[in-house]
Amino acid sequence: MTIFEKIIAREIPATIVHEDDLCICFHDISPQAPTHLLMVPKKRIVRVGEAEAEDKETLGHLLLMAQEVARNEGFLESGFRVVINNGSDGGEAVPHLHLHLLARRKMSWPPG
Repeated sequence: MTIFEKIIAREIPATIVHEDDLCICFHDISPQAPTHLLMVPKKRIVRVGEAEAEDKETLGHLLLMAQEVARNEGFLESGFRVVINNGSDGGEAVPHLHLHLLARRKMSWPPG
C-alpha cells in the first residue's frame, strides 16, 4: 500500500483541500513552492505511462480538478505548474500517479 493509499484511507493525516469520488488533493509534506499540492486519483494507477483506456475519465478529471483547486485556492489567475513524474529518471518517488500543483512563485524553464 502506498503512502497515498494510506492518506485516502485516512490512515495517515493530510491537509486536504479537495476530495470527490475520483480524487483527493492535499498539501505536499515537502513543498517545492509556497503552494505545493498533490492531486491523487483514488484508484491506484501506478504511473501515467501505465494508464489504460479505462482511466481516460479519471485522467481528464484530475486536470479539471487542478483548475478548480487553483481557482478555489486563489492562484488560477497568477499561474501555476502541473507536473507528473513518470519513472525513476522522471523523478517519480511514489508508484501511484499524482499531479504536483506548484504555485505562488515564478517558475523557470527548463525545469530540473
